[in-house]
Amino acid sequence: MSTATMQLAEQSGLLSLGLFLAAAGVLVLLAGSFWFGARIRNRELPRPTPDEQPKMPPGGPVHEVRENREPDEVPRIPKDGRPLTPYELTNMQTRPSAKKERPRWSRGSSGSFGGGGLGAH
Repeated sequence: MSTATMQLAEQSGLLSLGLFLAAAGVLVLLAGSFWFGARIRNRELPRPTPDEQPKMPPGGPVHEVRENREPDEVPRIPKDGRPLTPYELTNMQTRPSAKKERPRWSRGSSGSFGGGGLGAH
């Protein structure tokens, strides 16, 4: 090796200084992000006290209600009438069903199209 190559391969204090400055810059960014986060947290509303927490209703816990619901019928169009646009249809509501038994899928079926099961054979 020549002398010039050896001088280039020598460790340089400039490279060490650059790495030190990069690490110091990362630490400054990290400290700044913690400071900025603390400023934002101080502007938020305080956490609720135990007295402000939700309370159980006087009648005890509320239980789930199971009921079957059926959709409203879509309006029928007369033979000579024009079709309704989506804007003319109302928001389709549901109402309680008179049937009390729950709908069941056929035995051996997953209940959905393409569910991966063998299906009813």
